[in-house]
Amino acid sequence: MLQNYFKIALRTLLRNKAFSAINIVGLSVGMAVAMLIGLWIFDEISFDKYHQKYDRLAQVMQNQTWNGVTGSQTAMPLPLAPELRAKYSGDFKNVVLSSWNFEHILAVGDRKFTKTGNFVEPKFPEMFSFKMLKGSQKGLKDPYSILISESVATALFGDTDPINKIIKVDNKTNVKVTGVYEDLPHNTTLSEVTYVLPWEMYLATESWVKNSQDQWNNNSFQTFAELNPNADFDKVSAKIRLVKFNHDKQDAAKPMVFLHPMSKWHLYSEFKDGKIAGGRIQFVWLFGIIGVFVLLLACINFMNLSTARSEKRAKEVGVRKAIGSVRSQLITQFLSESLLIVVFAFVLTLVLVTLTLPWFNELSDKKMSILWTNPYFWILSISFSLITGLVSGSYPAFYLSSFDPIRVLKGTFRVGRFAAVPRKVLVVIQFTVSVTLIIGTIIVYRQIQHAKNRPIGYSRDGLIAININTPELVGHYDALRSDLLKTGAVYEMSQSSSPTTAVYSNQIGFNWEGKDPNLQALFGVIAVSHDYAKSVGWQFVEGRDFSRSFSTDTSAMILNEAASKFIGMKNPVGKNINWNDKNYRIVGVIKNMVMESPYEPIKPTIFFINYGWANIINVKLNPAMSASASLEKVGEVFRRYNPGSPFDYKFADEQYALKFSGEERIGKLATFFACLAIFISCLGIFGLASFTAEQRTKEIGVRKVLGASIFNLWQLLSKDFVMLVMISFLIATPIAYYFMNGWLKNYEYRSEISWWIFAASGFGALIITLLTVSYQAVKAASANPVKSLRTE
Repeated sequence: MLQNYFKIALRTLLRNKAFSAINIVGLSVGMAVAMLIGLWIFDEISFDKYHQKYDRLAQVMQNQTWNGVTGSQTAMPLPLAPELRAKYSGDFKNVVLSSWNFEHILAVGDRKFTKTGNFVEPKFPEMFSFKMLKGSQKGLKDPYSILISESVATALFGDTDPINKIIKVDNKTNVKVTGVYEDLPHNTTLSEVTYVLPWEMYLATESWVKNSQDQWNNNSFQTFAELNPNADFDKVSAKIRLVKFNHDKQDAAKPMVFLHPMSKWHLYSEFKDGKIAGGRIQFVWLFGIIGVFVLLLACINFMNLSTARSEKRAKEVGVRKAIGSVRSQLITQFLSESLLIVVFAFVLTLVLVTLTLPWFNELSDKKMSILWTNPYFWILSISFSLITGLVSGSYPAFYLSSFDPIRVLKGTFRVGRFAAVPRKVLVVIQFTVSVTLIIGTIIVYRQIQHAKNRPIGYSRDGLIAININTPELVGHYDALRSDLLKTGAVYEMSQSSSPTTAVYSNQIGFNWEGKDPNLQALFGVIAVSHDYAKSVGWQFVEGRDFSRSFSTDTSAMILNEAASKFIGMKNPVGKNINWNDKNYRIVGVIKNMVMESPYEPIKPTIFFINYGWANIINVKLNPAMSASASLEKVGEVFRRYNPGSPFDYKFADEQYALKFSGEERIGKLATFFACLAIFISCLGIFGLASFTAEQRTKEIGVRKVLGASIFNLWQLLSKDFVMLVMISFLIATPIAYYFMNGWLKNYEYRSEISWWIFAASGFGALIITLLTVSYQAVKAASANPVKSLRTE
């Protein structure tokens, strides 16, 4: 019997090729979107699960109150880790220190590469489950050793066994390879860690690190912890809450230490007022909901087209019931047709996902693949397909099987004046979803553009940054600058302790006239050379630049507008600021530089002269020369001063553009899903318009004979669909406003939601609908009325 059902279903599909094609393509596109989103969500929720101790690992963080605002930070003091190990051994199995991810130059003979890695304590590789291909996780016990990833090993040594080979780091320290580990996957927070160096080496080679061992107010390091099997994150956080504050109870920032579990690093990474405020989990929910709705749109198409064709199949139902078919058999028959369509759609879905996944990976910055060998993938996919088939086929099956056979066979059966109401409701749902996605996409792009158009307070054009990693670049500022200027390829060169796209150091200890004694002020602090202003194109509000003509400028400061406003002086130029018991005179105020998030308020920042702090060389290329020619000449000079290192540089505009990458990626994904939602909706409208035109063939013929124009007939067939889209627009507008207004509240610096966004979205949906309907409407209106009137 079941075989017979599917045989009849196949014949029905082949007999109605257009109907079948629309259903199969619509369902496959909806299922492909759902599968892509499913793979994306799986990648997101499995983030960091590569590490075997995922459930017991945490980063030690702290809440501090600066300038009246409580913020959460991962930067911790060095002595915290040994204190946690010594006093809370019952709660922690391991506590390790780590530096930040920084670029270092790794060299073996003529092979030199700039790679990202960390200085870590010896138990770090074991804690984070580094999968060793050669050597041992314990290799870092040697203070001059290194563990490298497989890709770094291949780049430096090719097919040669790297164990016990020597690598020169930053052209100054030789280390021995004691292990090679499997490259960390893309979906882990540590994915950029391509090597790890011993903490003992960090202490031995960097005097400031060694001096930090008893400095509880120097937050320059990362601390990671592994809890004992029976320990609870919240309870341990409560125990260690005051561990830092107890060492300096006069600290006005009132630091409160807590644990941030690895399970929350990726999805719950945003904090507000010292508490988790969300993160990428919002996008997981957002795209999950979009996936469900896009699939629902495809199911709606099937329901609409199946019920719309009810009159065509009414006699079939009547005959079947007359010869003894019971309703359950008819329901099974129609559901089998639905499932057959889903089977074809599922096969097409796998083809579509396979073809689009590389592009989707690039769009979403992922490295996903179809989980062909994962039984859960197939169980979920097949179950998902069955549910889709049952959901999309259930309403048509129960609707068609309910027809009265006597009325049908007598020819008195009519679907009724309200039979089309469910179809209209479903079309309204379809376009409500589509219009909401269109509005949301426009608002996301408007927000990105709003931040991009924000005045940044300096010039990025032709500005490059070079890290000072090697000793050869230290102490040769004047000679290097002179040689660069002589090339004609450089407009200006300077040094700084932070690039123009970040603030590496935040400091306290500032006092000024009129300061509230209870205020613990925190400023971003950047050390610069004398030529910094010309390099980056500072815009002065008042005062002057640092000058070699004033010997006292070694004790001078320049403030950004945010810092000037924060200290509350009306005319700050000429006034003094005391920093760590040393007086500095304010000589200028510059416009705010957007150095961190373009969506957030500018941090109060102070600039001062100090060549010893410099770790970045800023080079402004000559705009009169091509960038490629300029870089070639600049590279020659750097290779002359630093022959043992590659000439690696970063364009400031490219680094600044990275600040928008997350929002732009979300915008592109939203656009992609919105386009597919519109496509599926239009596919359904196209099918319904086709059926409506077929159903009203005789009416159209009569109207043409009586003198109706093509425009009149087009208007007749289009007005119902236009009305449905207008209703969808009215429903979608408040929904989109509510959700997008909530999304924009996540940004301090945000765009406004303008009325024209809704008007443009509604108008766009209307035009798309008219274009979709017009083909069938004009085709029907242009048909020969004689043939139309002869049609039975």
